[in-house]
Amino acid sequence: MKRTLIITGIVIVASLLALFIFNKITSRDKNAGQIAEVIRGKFEIAVVATGELMAENYVEIRGPAFGQGNDVRSTSIRITDLIPEGTVVKKGDYVASLDKTELDNELKNIRERITTMEQEMEMMILDTAVQMNSIRDQITNQISNVFEAEMRYRNSKYESPMTQRDAEIDFDQSKRVLEQLKRSYELRDKQTKVNILNREMWLGRMKRRMADYENTLAQFTITAPADGMIIYYRNRFGTKRKVGQMINVIDRIVATIPDLTTMISKVYISEVEISKIREGQLASVTVDAFPDKAYTGSVISVANIGEKLPNTDTKVFEVQVKIDGTDLSLRPSMTTNNKIMISTFEDVIFIPAECVHTGADSIPVVYTKSGYRQPVTLGESNDKYIIVKKGLEEGTPVYVEIPEGHHKFKPGK
Repeated sequence: MKRTLIITGIVIVASLLALFIFNKITSRDKNAGQIAEVIRGKFEIAVVATGELMAENYVEIRGPAFGQGNDVRSTSIRITDLIPEGTVVKKGDYVASLDKTELDNELKNIRERITTMEQEMEMMILDTAVQMNSIRDQITNQISNVFEAEMRYRNSKYESPMTQRDAEIDFDQSKRVLEQLKRSYELRDKQTKVNILNREMWLGRMKRRMADYENTLAQFTITAPADGMIIYYRNRFGTKRKVGQMINVIDRIVATIPDLTTMISKVYISEVEISKIREGQLASVTVDAFPDKAYTGSVISVANIGEKLPNTDTKVFEVQVKIDGTDLSLRPSMTTNNKIMISTFEDVIFIPAECVHTGADSIPVVYTKSGYRQPVTLGESNDKYIIVKKGLEEGTPVYVEIPEGHHKFKPGK
């Protein structure tokens, strides 16, 4: 019985000791999670945003030029085929084809019109030749009539005055008819030449138009203007140009061939933070595709006018960050993480922003591990930390959250 009581006592003491040790460990771990140390060092304020890679320079692959030095007119043309994005091509390689239906029909009408005009001109030339031959025959006959009238007039000098007068009148009338026929021939000849010239002019214009359509249709099979990688063109709404979409006179770009030696990260910054951004600010950039790599860069462009992206209500501003150096593994459209440096402070003291609390008097304070409620003078802040200008020293442990029994803490120095 006595031995049983001893064993029971030992078990109870051991259990109490284990519970005490567990509570200590738990309390220590809990306190460790609530404590942060005052840090001294370099403090950075930055704007962080995701973005997308794009080439600073690129070659545009364009469709045919409508109305630029030719008679071809078209409102828009549909893309019927386009090689996959990312395909590496050589200069002259096939890239895309466009719908020829509209221009093919128009070209057919032009050719038919040219055939009709050529036939009409041939008929006009033949008809004119017949008419001119007829007039020439009339002139030849009238020359004979004039000659005969002249002979009668000369022989009438031996006749009565009345006969002489009649012969003279016949002779004059014959000459007038001959002159009329000659003038008619000259007039008809000039009219014919003018008509032929006009028809030839219109026919030449139609033939030039036909050549313009033929040359333009030849451009409906689009080839690469340079060596490189095909990247689909994005319009001003950010939509990629693909098969089935349209190009027009104003926007003829089908795809692009980027220069991968110089890349830009295109970032959209909210209107709340855009006032902090200016050209020349340094930035650090990482790419999701290569998480182990980091790049440096600088802001080269800040949009003056905001815009609303699709499916969002927030107005944003486009900012371009040029990446330093060259890395040919970078590709357009890769997702980037951008940290644009707004300002940097060397050798300052700072703590997590959650450590700062304010009471009814609105004075910022921190609670130190040594049991003080310490007023602080604050400076600039970023998304995680805040500078402490006065009130704390490097290495001082402070509570992240208001600790239990904080009302018992002593006033700070």
